[in-house]
Amino acid sequence: MANPYLAGFESKADILAASEEFWNPDKTRFWQSVDVPLVIGKREGYVLTDVDGHELIDVHLNGGTYNLGHRNPDLIAALTDALQYFDIGNHHFPSPSRTALAMKLLKLSGEPFERVAYATSGSEAIDLAIKSARYATKRRRIISIRKAYHGHTGLAVATGDERFSQLFLADRPEEFVQVPFNDLDAMQAALKAEPAAAVIMETIPATYGFPLPAPGYLAEIRRMCDETGTLYIADEVQTGLMRSGALWAVSRQDVRPDILVTSKGLGGGIYPFGALLLTKQASGWLEQDGFAHMSTFSGSEVGCYVANAVLDLTTNPETVTNVQAIIAQFAAGLAGIRSRHADWFVGIRQEGLIIGLEFATAEGAKPVMRELYKRGVWAIFSTLDPRVLQFKPGLLLQSGQVDDILQRLEDAISASSPF
Repeated sequence: MANPYLAGFESKADILAASEEFWNPDKTRFWQSVDVPLVIGKREGYVLTDVDGHELIDVHLNGGTYNLGHRNPDLIAALTDALQYFDIGNHHFPSPSRTALAMKLLKLSGEPFERVAYATSGSEAIDLAIKSARYATKRRRIISIRKAYHGHTGLAVATGDERFSQLFLADRPEEFVQVPFNDLDAMQAALKAEPAAAVIMETIPATYGFPLPAPGYLAEIRRMCDETGTLYIADEVQTGLMRSGALWAVSRQDVRPDILVTSKGLGGGIYPFGALLLTKQASGWLEQDGFAHMSTFSGSEVGCYVANAVLDLTTNPETVTNVQAIIAQFAAGLAGIRSRHADWFVGIRQEGLIIGLEFATAEGAKPVMRELYKRGVWAIFSTLDPRVLQFKPGLLLQSGQVDDILQRLEDAISASSPF
């Protein structure tokens, strides 16, 4: 019987050659150049298996897409059951599953949110968040953080790092302004220079290596937004859904945004899905012209069943208890490793299971990534700060698995150290 994971190719080498020719030549060559020639075959729970048989524990999770593991059986069951009766539906008409999911998101999230809108991805959701803020304020200007990442679509890409916008001539400095993270003076100057529709913030900037907001920083930005009539958009695409130890990381900062964006993990790695939680002010366009924004596949009825199951499993008391236990286990274990390798492993940025590991050289996370890959763990360097290894354990890991990951990490740090 042919190997189903090869999808008709004869070998891994054939896949890589065809990928370079027909898909993405630069990305395909890059991973081979850094000794990570990964072609994912079987995937179950938190284990990925390369088509050549190399097993990896996944602590990258595609930015939290696989918070609940790969091919989680509860989520597969939700999709399979939904497909017995439904398809994506028709986005023009009311839908029981779409409305029920909106009600659940609002109940779990509480005030000040009153309505939910849907998207097919985080980028599309960010675009709609910006459009919603512009409608509500009748302003165009958007303020974001330098080295931010909010996606790659038309408006979203303009809020992020110039690496992603300038290549496509999508940077718009006259409308999209960026200020340094944790710099309140720069944010205040930007807000006072000219009226802004919104400040958009990743609660903890992911692609920048998870630098943590200083105490009171986000709350003060909330106050500045209120003072200037500016909406606050919280991008929780990577930090939400219990990764911080709370459903939304921004709530741990005692901040209530006007718009909260979620995606990635909301679809459980089974179905592409995104959502926006909106205050009454931010959702005003839905009252005036509900046809003003349309997206054929957003709020898919079968996708709603998956997202509903994701929320049930994520907020299950057993999951919450487990998350708190492994947060503490990782904190203690990482502190111990750092104490033994302080010259190379120089910092830990941790908020729950949102973790950035800092190394002593400008691209220090890359050799650690390679050594982890050899030892059967997949974590990725931070694109916009490759000193930092993004380390994103899953919510359902068990204690023994955590110990295993920590041991492999220490071995990789030892092997990669230049000191």
